[in-house]
Amino acid sequence: MKLKTLIVLVLAMTVLIALPAANAAIAPPEEQRLVVYTSHKEDVYAPILREFENRTGIWVSVVAGGTTEMLERISFEAEAPICDVMFGGGVESLTAYSQYFTLPPEELAAQVDPRYLQEGSRWLPFSSLPIVIVYNTRLIGSREPQGWLSLFEDRFTGRIAYADPSVSGSSFTALFTLLTVLPEADTLGRFVHALKGRVLSGSGDVVTAVANGSCTVGITLEETALKAIASGLDIAMVHPEEGTSAVPDGAAIISGCPHPENAAAFLRFILSRDVQTRLSAQMYRRPVLADVPLDSGSFEPFILIAYNIDLAGEQKAGLLTNWNEVLVKSVEERLP
Repeated sequence: MKLKTLIVLVLAMTVLIALPAANAAIAPPEEQRLVVYTSHKEDVYAPILREFENRTGIWVSVVAGGTTEMLERISFEAEAPICDVMFGGGVESLTAYSQYFTLPPEELAAQVDPRYLQEGSRWLPFSSLPIVIVYNTRLIGSREPQGWLSLFEDRFTGRIAYADPSVSGSSFTALFTLLTVLPEADTLGRFVHALKGRVLSGSGDVVTAVANGSCTVGITLEETALKAIASGLDIAMVHPEEGTSAVPDGAAIISGCPHPENAAAFLRFILSRDVQTRLSAQMYRRPVLADVPLDSGSFEPFILIAYNIDLAGEQKAGLLTNWNEVLVKSVEERLP
């Protein structure tokens, strides 16, 4: 048996175990099913999938994990797809795996704000996610960070909460954003030096590290920061004064998927006006539909940079290789 085929079978078994247990007596026929892989947190995907099921009668099975993990599953299963829709992940990550997706329904792109579209892409945006800097209000003192250059100040060396960009899609977006805003050749090295080799295992750890005081500042999504602030944690956020990205996360239909019509119905649902309105009103996310107003009470204006999604996707593997090399070298230099 070929190695790839064996891997696909193992992953398939994993997926089936991970899916919700179903009563065979009430399970719907195959044409009323949908399999979704998602990198969203449960508080995002659960209410959306539940509402989709209620409105359509389509039975949704979901497997959740990190963006890279889910995309790797999709690539391994390419010869015999199990998943119908990839829901979540920065669109530059989706672009890097676009060979596994099919073109979405044409009419949907016309509804989306052109700033969040990429011509010829095989994904559609779901929500806009600016990258921000958060800080501990008890530890920051009188000088709050203003932008990306603030991270290179001596007072923050070794005190920056940042997740591994090879694991976290949002951290990769932040890294590419930093290098876009500060394109100097030494920016990557300066950033790794500022981290002192300290990298968190997941994006969910960033706010926790800043809130508990183990780090003073952190890099995360605006959505994550707003949720933490609303919950009463001692943190605040700033949109970098040099500008920042607002790369959307997205959704894509898997090429050759078992339930293509239901997958298309799901994309139409998440880009419906009521779901997009809920993003702003309830989920601290910016909508991507051109005609959906933003809740101005929760969202501040910021300087939006030109973020090249195609270039980010093309350079992702090489940039992560450089990142790991510089990080390892930095750690080795500090060893006795």
